[in-house]
Amino acid sequence: MRKTPALLSLLLVFAASPASATPRAPATYANPVTAGTVDTFPDPATIKAKDGKWYAYGTTNPIFNSAGETGEHILPTLSSTDLVHWTYVGDVFALTAKPSWWPSAARQWAPDIRYFNNEYHLTYSLSTGGIGLVTSANPAGPWTDRGQIVPNGGGCPSGTIDQAMFQDTDGSYYLYWGSYDTICVSRMNDTATALTGTVTTIARGRRAEGGFVVHRGGYYYLFYSDGGCCDGAFSGYVTKVGRATSPTGPFTSPSGLNLLDTTSKDGIVVAANGNGWVGPGHNSITTDLAGQDWLVYHGIAETNPDFPPITGANGATLNLTRRPMLIDRLDWIGGWPVVNAGAGPSTGPQTAPVTTWTVGSTFGSTAGFGTDWSLVDGHLTTPTPSTVLSTATVSGDVRVEGDVRGQAAGIVYRSGARQISAVLDSATRQFVVSVGSSVTRAALPANFNYDSWHTVVLEKRGNALYAEVSADRLYDAVASVNVTVPAGYTSGRIGAVSRAGAADVDNLGAAPLYRPVTRRVNDPVVGAALTAYSDEFNGSAVNAGWSWVRGNPGTTVSGGALVWPTQGAELYQGDNSASVLTRDAPAGDFVVETKVTFDGTRGNQQAGLVLYENDDKFVKLVHSVLPLTTYGPAAVQQTTEFTKEDTRVSTGQVFSGPMFGGPATPTEWLRLAYHYDAANNANDIRMASSTDGTTWEWGGAWSFPRGGPLKIGLVSMNTTGATGTFDYVRTYAGR
Repeated sequence: MRKTPALLSLLLVFAASPASATPRAPATYANPVTAGTVDTFPDPATIKAKDGKWYAYGTTNPIFNSAGETGEHILPTLSSTDLVHWTYVGDVFALTAKPSWWPSAARQWAPDIRYFNNEYHLTYSLSTGGIGLVTSANPAGPWTDRGQIVPNGGGCPSGTIDQAMFQDTDGSYYLYWGSYDTICVSRMNDTATALTGTVTTIARGRRAEGGFVVHRGGYYYLFYSDGGCCDGAFSGYVTKVGRATSPTGPFTSPSGLNLLDTTSKDGIVVAANGNGWVGPGHNSITTDLAGQDWLVYHGIAETNPDFPPITGANGATLNLTRRPMLIDRLDWIGGWPVVNAGAGPSTGPQTAPVTTWTVGSTFGSTAGFGTDWSLVDGHLTTPTPSTVLSTATVSGDVRVEGDVRGQAAGIVYRSGARQISAVLDSATRQFVVSVGSSVTRAALPANFNYDSWHTVVLEKRGNALYAEVSADRLYDAVASVNVTVPAGYTSGRIGAVSRAGAADVDNLGAAPLYRPVTRRVNDPVVGAALTAYSDEFNGSAVNAGWSWVRGNPGTTVSGGALVWPTQGAELYQGDNSASVLTRDAPAGDFVVETKVTFDGTRGNQQAGLVLYENDDKFVKLVHSVLPLTTYGPAAVQQTTEFTKEDTRVSTGQVFSGPMFGGPATPTEWLRLAYHYDAANNANDIRMASSTDGTTWEWGGAWSFPRGGPLKIGLVSMNTTGATGTFDYVRTYAGR
């Protein structure tokens, strides 16, 4: 039950006690998972804490506006036992306890959470610039202010916000940060409290921000978001990814683009798909007890996108967008991550994360395990070398994990007389994985703290065994091993082991290992050609059916192409001076495609497709040249820009929001796929682009209420000096 504002004002951040058992998890969930708990939860960061619960931390926002609160909570905190039902547990900072070093105008954004050396490290950014750090022994606080660890700028040519930490296999710590066109990285000191290394720019692109790095399969993956985060139903956030073989890059997209290249990028992880969620972005990642990864991110419901004016934590009157927290399955297909196999944000009932072990405990008692180890402060402990085992068995493909600490502590999987173990050995400074008498070792970092909790994982799939150790289960393992398991390990008991001296274990359990999704959902397929709505531009003029809005600005048709010099005019909010070449669209669903060659080099030059109702209600998919705001007035990016313009309900004013697709090359193929959503009387339009006319990068979708009929159109506009050359316009039946 939601707490009343009066009661909430009395809440203090508290230390959560260990759970006595993991409750049975729900079979399904529906987004947003924060519904009924908080109204909004932007930029969520998550961690499975050492008390056995998941915690989420969000950007300063008016989380209880619907309950009558008119102000904000500074870095609100939620907890959950199942990743589906969340409970508000307090704020990192109270409004009445702001550190004196904060600028008065600052709001606190985009927290990131990590665990190492027996402490939770939570970093956050200031809207005025700069990154702060707080630490606590408990995931719910109370937090100790460690001050500012990166000043405004910090050596990166962009805004100093949207930071995330990462620990590499050698034990070194890194901090990633940046916003509005640039993401940077720097190595940190041994306590992860300050930058010590060179600041390296690793990605740039129009509005690129929200970097988050994980290490998987030999690659470092940089997740980031581009487009606009916070413009209600016009928010064009799209989450993308690049990967590298070093934590400092170079990071490349699936098509091989360096993320520093000045073009929009492929590698879409999740984008709006026309089902009511827009602006999916600023993600973190969590892993359930079956080993399945989940993208944790915020999204915006088109039906209720904006707050009324509120009083910000900085005292200013703010107009904010509701951005509740969503989770969705993250699949790794062909070495690249994508949400729901490419289907995008989910709506309606979905299979829930696995958050209950088949065998396991958070040790509110010793039930389910032998009595060889003692129960102390909610975990099992032993003063001498020994093994403790579960009384029940697990079988088949299985994931076993446990939090351990000690000079030679680890976890085991025992099948009859045979045993698999993974042990942290301080004597050799190695991660020692034994399968029967076969031993495989991986070096542990020189700064590895054996007296701090670490999560050890065993995943057995068929005869393949993967083992890793990390501080916080956030895809930053400091050691990992892959080995082959002989036949016969079909079932067994799980447990913990000490090879030498005292050891502790907590949150020990096993669940059936997830089944990976290996195929993407099918991309949209075009149907039969609709020649009556197409033009190959083979004559000396456009064919019948075309008409001009505001007249022909000087186009020609020759050599099998429509040649259109960019017009010094615009189609943007109140400035509707540009010409638009339009023709009727077919009834029903359809796909319209053009091939355009564009030589723009100056900011905001653009040419491409539109689906046009009127000057203030349309979508456009164009090759555009956009300024990179942090690189000086001459810096530009070639961009595949997908923009919606319509009336913003919350203001009653015409508004325009961009979304960015894949690479923009001198010759580019563009597609708009139209679908009429009869249930909501809405136009759903999805974009795609190609650099070769064969392989298509399908991006996000825009939706807006259906009014009058849409027309197929072309534009070439904004700044003179460039030329859009259109080889054809082809329309196909949709299906």
